[in-house]
Amino acid sequence: MNRSLLFDSPFLLGFEHTRALAERAAKAAAESYPPYNVEDRGGGDLRITLAVAGFTPDQLQVTVEDRQLVVAGKRDDAQAKTEDAYLHRGIAARGFVRSFVLADGMEVRGCVLEHGLLHIELFRPEPERLVRRIPIRTAG
Repeated sequence: MNRSLLFDSPFLLGFEHTRALAERAAKAAAESYPPYNVEDRGGGDLRITLAVAGFTPDQLQVTVEDRQLVVAGKRDDAQAKTEDAYLHRGIAARGFVRSFVLADGMEVRGCVLEHGLLHIELFRPEPERLVRRIPIRTAG
């Protein structure tokens, strides 16, 4: 069944946000640079590792907005030496933006840049169990 047909069903009212999340996830999956791993660390913890060789912490930015984790890397082209003559250039030197859609409740614990790998630690805290009593009114 087509995604748009599924979310356009009259039986699924108020799921516009879910539709937007599915579209964002599909767009994020189409990105291919930089390569990354996602590890399940157990207990609801995850680690995303991106290969960002050659980037310094000042050239990287990690943000979360509306359940979307965005990792951006920007190189200053003025730093490139004009006298460098590459015979082969296999290490990408371009900037990037990589996005991940986070599930409800996922939070970023922190980031570490180590040996050209950016590790982003995520966790999902235990949700509080809330019971809300709904008052019953009488008519008449």
